[in-house]
Amino acid sequence: MLAAAFAATAGWSDWRSRRIPNWLTVSGLLLGIAANSLARGWMGAKDSLLGAGLGLIVLLPFVLLRSLGAGDWKLVGAVGAFLGPGQLLTVLLGAILVAGLMAVVLIIWKKRVGQTVRNLRKMLAAFLTFHLPGPELTLENPEALKIPFGVAVAVTVVVYSARRAWGVW
Repeated sequence: MLAAAFAATAGWSDWRSRRIPNWLTVSGLLLGIAANSLARGWMGAKDSLLGAGLGLIVLLPFVLLRSLGAGDWKLVGAVGAFLGPGQLLTVLLGAILVAGLMAVVLIIWKKRVGQTVRNLRKMLAAFLTFHLPGPELTLENPEALKIPFGVAVAVTVVVYSARRAWGVW
């Protein structure tokens, strides 16, 4: 439940300000490591560090390509410290699905389906020719629609934690 409380706080921050502050992500990382260390000793500390490292390594390419914000990246690392590597992968896949659903709703709501199809074509062409897409397809583009990925992570962690607490999953 600590992971859920932490993720909900980070998700709220991302929703309100589109930022997840360093003091929150670093505190979450340390709290996750401490909680697992106290609960399971060295094995808990090892799982926390592996979870944090896995979350950071898996999402690092997206941060370097500027398709994911650094706060979201650090949030996933901190969530990994709470959950460990196995549970993090489940939560990360769920968060990607939630973010995708959020993106589809936003694209339809803002009537940007045509532009989205054109952008997908540009990204596919860049991928097939081993080039980076242009700067218009990064988070720095002021006209780009942006999904608060921290909100998707928060929703997924809260649902995952609730299901585990109630023994449904």
